Amino acid sequence: MAVTREAIGASLVYGNFVRPRGYTGRNVTIAVIDSGIDSTYPGLGNRLVLSKDFTGTGTNDTFGHGTHIADVIAGAEHGGNFGGVAPESRIISLKVLQADGSGKTSDVIAALDWVRQNRDRFNIRIVNLSLGHPVFESYEDDPLAQAAQRVIDAGVVLVASAGNYGKVKVDGEDVPVFGGIASPGNLPDVITVGALNTKGTPNRYDD
Repeated sequence: MAVTREAIGASLVYGNFVRPRGYTGRNVTIAVIDSGIDSTYPGLGNRLVLSKDFTGTGTNDTFGHGTHIADVIAGAEHGGNFGGVAPESRIISLKVLQADGSGKTSDVIAALDWVRQNRDRFNIRIVNLSLGHPVFESYEDDPLAQAAQRVIDAGVVLVASAGNYGKVKVDGEDVPVFGGIASPGNLPDVITVGALNTKGTPNRYDD
């Protein structure tokens, strides 16, 4: 995060340089569908407005990934933390991953449906899904992609991970995998987020 905000241009909209009013995520609620969020993490403070569990294991983040993602999105500058992309936004935590990082597609679909049903109540403008599953069928038939489309059709921006299938080892060499974007990142109306390494081939880790 020391360079991320500047690299993607987010810092340009905070003050007077590009947007005179400044856009920092204030009054915007972002739903993070992940492994939960540590409610004691100081970088979010009272901006973590709700935590809901879909796994039956409680709302606490026992995997760590959801707290990491929430910090990238909305963490405030404190101590050695450089702050997130939208440091004044509010966060809703919807837990669908367990302590080992695994989860059920049905739980993710339930969380997406919850967002759609509660969008106006919490002013949810964005959903973040830094997870997914391999593509087994067309996005037109995939229940997860269909659930994501319903959220988008309700007026919510949905951002999803491209997945960790960007390259494979062949004879000890990294070979790019084309068409390896995970569901629901393969849905045309989703904003799909990936990463590149210095050689320009997809990175295994795309958070």
